[in-house]
Amino acid sequence: MGIFDYLLKKDKPSSASVAKERLQIIVAHERRKRNQPDYLPMMQQEILSVIRKYVEIADDQVTVQLENSDDCSVLELNITLPE
Repeated sequence: MGIFDYLLKKDKPSSASVAKERLQIIVAHERRKRNQPDYLPMMQQEILSVIRKYVEIADDQVTVQLENSDDCSVLELNITLPE
């Protein structure tokens, strides 16, 4: 359902079409997760635990980003360290 269809259509969308759109979003999300290596979330937790051994950091001081290209994945952790 495009934005123009939504604006021009005055009737409520059927529950079947809404369910179909939601299912498409869930399937796309699951496909994306399937392509990620399984070890990256574990690696992220291990890196954070090593840093926490030496410096006290809160969860809101950490941002995580995962970038996938054709031949590699990049796990980027940005941590705001206390002064």
